[in-house]
Amino acid sequence: MKTKMTTVALAAIVAAGTAAVPAVAATAKAAPTRCHTADLKAGFATGDDAKPEMGRTGKQTQAFIWFTNKSNRTCTLSGFAGVDMVGAQRTDGTWSLARSSKRPTKITLGRGDTTDFSINLLPVARSTPQKEKFVPATFLVTPPNETKHFTLKWPFGGQILKQDGATHPGTYLNPVGQ
Repeated sequence: MKTKMTTVALAAIVAAGTAAVPAVAATAKAAPTRCHTADLKAGFATGDDAKPEMGRTGKQTQAFIWFTNKSNRTCTLSGFAGVDMVGAQRTDGTWSLARSSKRPTKITLGRGDTTDFSINLLPVARSTPQKEKFVPATFLVTPPNETKHFTLKWPFGGQILKQDGATHPGTYLNPVGQ
């Protein structure tokens, strides 16, 4: 009986020209959708505390790449960026970095907000034989779940132990936000 009374009351309101919208529906906002490459800008973190120690050979160090939301909307990032290192030597080619075993989390970016992710690197000495070292020149960085990439010039110098075919390389990337 209660349902019938509510239906009759709503029908009377609609017939009078006033549409009733439940309070929950009126105040609900759409959840942010994922960030697209066009929504973002990217770069290497180059502050003194963010620079990888490329002269510290034989021990891992980290470089950080940031994404900033340049759009007028809130958006989310979740997962791993795609990172391909392009080498400076003829023998380097392109190295697609492996992912760590860390679990990604969802990051929400409002307009102007920034998040980053780290790349673990294993630097080697200049005296390392050429076939064992990779000399980075540029990084092709694709945001999670996107196909368009940013091209970032490697600003730090140094060489990395070439392990592009290794099962557990010393150079790999972590999820966005970690």
